[in-house]
Amino acid sequence: MTVDVRTDVCARLADALDAIVAVDPILLGDGESIMLLHRQLARLEAVVTRAVAAFDTGGEWEQDGARTTAAWIAARCQVPKTAAQARIRLGRELRHLPQVEAAWLAGDIGTAHAERICRARTPVTADVMARDEHVLVDAAVDLPFRQFHQVVTYWEQQADPNGTEADAQRRYEARRLHLSQGLDGVWFLDGCLDPINGTILAHALRRIEAELFQDDWTDARARMGDTVPIGIADLARTPSQRRADALIELTRRAGAVPPGARLPEPLFTVLVGYETFAGQVCQLADGTVITPGAAARWLPEAWIERVVFDGPDRVINVGVRRRLFTGATRRAIEVRDRECFHDLCDIPADQCQIDHIQPHAHGGLTTQTNGRPACAHHNRQRHQRPDRPP
Repeated sequence: MTVDVRTDVCARLADALDAIVAVDPILLGDGESIMLLHRQLARLEAVVTRAVAAFDTGGEWEQDGARTTAAWIAARCQVPKTAAQARIRLGRELRHLPQVEAAWLAGDIGTAHAERICRARTPVTADVMARDEHVLVDAAVDLPFRQFHQVVTYWEQQADPNGTEADAQRRYEARRLHLSQGLDGVWFLDGCLDPINGTILAHALRRIEAELFQDDWTDARARMGDTVPIGIADLARTPSQRRADALIELTRRAGAVPPGARLPEPLFTVLVGYETFAGQVCQLADGTVITPGAAARWLPEAWIERVVFDGPDRVINVGVRRRLFTGATRRAIEVRDRECFHDLCDIPADQCQIDHIQPHAHGGLTTQTNGRPACAHHNRQRHQRPDRPP
């Protein structure tokens, strides 16, 4: 591209952006415009990344005396050096991923998709990536990002099982917890846990936090009366304060356990026959993909729950005359759907209510086929605002 053409292209881009900036944001504040703007933003990010890769290869930055391409970009473009380095790495990797680059330039995928696929391409997985690149791009185009991330993670386990197990082991060995006291007596807590240990702690805290929330709500209702609506600001504690109090309560309850008492065993769910990208499923209830080796570490002390889809050896549609979903029926829906039914919500199913698709009042049965997870917000919305789309 000649200097004149390059200048003309950049000038036209600036004119187009000036025109968009001049538009009242209210006129662009609809869903269709937001999606269109994000698509064009993705295309521009792709163009910038490709140009940075060409700049890196061209070596013009050396003529200005810069030690590296990242140093030149950080100084001249006034961006963090780490951001410049990340874009350069991404641009270099795109040379080996033409289908990723094409989809990104078209706006079909975004920067996060491109970065995730590039991160999955390693010296060990390069040959398999050349074969499967189109599959991962299709997943990026068709799936919500969280599900796309799961697909890539399972692909990594298939393409480099030893590497993913080693990464999981490093995450486990990197677990840490720091608790220190400041000069004024205040304690500071910081730590890092692997996916399984973190989930165990999070679930324990969530259960106690729910109890404390109910206490706060009961207290607010007693103070304000039955006719006054209660908001979050009316509660005695903020969510952060409740979590802190839940941690203290957790330690107090641990102190109440007598020596030698039987401790609760963790539960792992193994899904059998469930169709997925690679035919293998090994993930926690919140959707976090883990390696088989990470799960195996807990086998001596964990309970194993086998869930069979479309199989005859376990009856899971139980309690059809019951009003509420409980037991095996609720568990089957949780592991089948994983999260709230609403397409704009990703609350994990174990934190949701199980809602009747055909309302119970209208003859709907309490069966697996007539149930779906619904977070508290979308469950209320369905019954309070039936005019809104489900």
